[in-house]
Amino acid sequence: MTDDPIKLFDRWYAEAQVSEPNDANAMALATVDAEARPSVRMVLLKGHGPEGFVFYTNQRSRKATDIAGNPNVALLLHWKSLRRQVRIEGAVETVSDDLADAYFASRHPFSQLGAWASDQSAPLPDRETFEARFAEAQARFAGGDIPRPPHWSGYRLSPTRIEFWQDREFRLHERRLFTRVDGGWQDGLLYP
Repeated sequence: MTDDPIKLFDRWYAEAQVSEPNDANAMALATVDAEARPSVRMVLLKGHGPEGFVFYTNQRSRKATDIAGNPNVALLLHWKSLRRQVRIEGAVETVSDDLADAYFASRHPFSQLGAWASDQSAPLPDRETFEARFAEAQARFAGGDIPRPPHWSGYRLSPTRIEFWQDREFRLHERRLFTRVDGGWQDGLLYP
């Protein structure tokens, strides 16, 4: 057993990428708004390592607005095929422009255009409005590179708690919790 939660995450994530039928990188992101009302949605893990866990979004979205008011969030990755989940808690900060630019450039051009066309989380009167905005973005950037919109970036969660949960028969689950203490990790078990 490793005493490094990032190495353990690497191992579990590699196994999930082989066994999960869809989106092993899908994770639930929980935030709270200014009135402490919780909100949760699925996002995609796009990078991870000792520095943290990275996802990208429109910075005008509800999740980004929540984060601006309270950077403390929680992530949950659930891999049904492995009967495992990982819970991660900590504060997020915006990634560097260079990192956001590099990831944006790696996206499919339609995903890039969608970032320009969408006012994510805002009311949409009808699908045709979005499709017209998408067509406008296609015309605007026809034949050229599509730059990252100024309102689109990534966030990195710096973990303070990481819990590894393994399903066991009769609900006698195995839970291992790592807590950040003085720059290192303290670990222990939790009752099921």
